[in-house]
Amino acid sequence: MRPSLQWTLDAITTTHAIVGNDRLDFLAANHLGRAMYADLLLDPTAPPNFARYTFLDSSARRFYSNWDLNADMTVANLRTAAGRDPHDRRLHELVGELSTRSEEFRRRWHAHDVRTHGTGVKNTSTTTSWATSSSRTKVWICGPSPVSPSPCTPPPLAHPPPMPLLCSPPGLPPRPKTPLRSAWPAREHGRARRVAARTFDS
Repeated sequence: MRPSLQWTLDAITTTHAIVGNDRLDFLAANHLGRAMYADLLLDPTAPPNFARYTFLDSSARRFYSNWDLNADMTVANLRTAAGRDPHDRRLHELVGELSTRSEEFRRRWHAHDVRTHGTGVKNTSTTTSWATSSSRTKVWICGPSPVSPSPCTPPPLAHPPPMPLLCSPPGLPPRPKTPLRSAWPAREHGRARRVAARTFDS
């Protein structure tokens, strides 16, 4: 994991932010993300995995307010990943392990359901969160949902392009004579209004 991605996650301080992949591995998170998934991170397997946590850790049934729905979506996501990359050895090993150790997983896997992991709402016993993901490395930026839980909305593209993340290293001193970034939106809004007024008057 690139340091710049961890810097970006750590810069998010008011909610939890998590990075995963198609195998549902937990790759990185900010402080609140690690606190939220503290039980998952107790798994000695590296990297920790959301599917393994869901089906093999009893605490997951307390963590997810609707465990059955989360289990269905987890397996469907893995099915989609298997179809996208049928030669993923680590995914094969994960599916084999879960099929051997969990009847709940085995039954769902044999249903052959698939699902695109897009934008939606995730309910846990502690919070209701919205999540968004992009490309095959998923960035979940979650927070209290302002509306009631709603179905996931798939992305407009079957294979969306990677999402760029821009950040500065922690502790980097500001450049001299650099305008305050927070003032830019108001300044540009005022400039747009002046241009619109001149256009209307002419």
